Amino acid sequence: MEKKINKDIANKIQELQMIEQSLQAVIMQRQTLQFELNEASEALDELGSAKGDVFKVVGQIMIKAKKEDLKKDLESKKEIIDLKLKNFDKQEKSLKERLIKLRDEVMGELK
Repeated sequence: MEKKINKDIANKIQELQMIEQSLQAVIMQRQTLQFELNEASEALDELGSAKGDVFKVVGQIMIKAKKEDLKKDLESKKEIIDLKLKNFDKQEKSLKERLIKLRDEVMGELK
């Protein structure tokens, strides 16, 4: 019985480590998306105050674009990022809940 408990605990500890790694990956991806969202918001602000011609960066070049088209593109990008952020928030919450539950199980078994 002792060996089975130790093996179970070892498996749970390994699962804890995998959940922690997944959580870190989700947090990093969410931070990247948050940065992209901030960038898009700043670009929209700049676009709103832009006078004259506006340009869009495509790869290594800048091309002239219509202000309305750029605004639509940026607003669409923000919407997509917002949806992705909500998804990452749900994943993060779920992982944290699993982590806490599993940690409590391991701590209970070690007592």
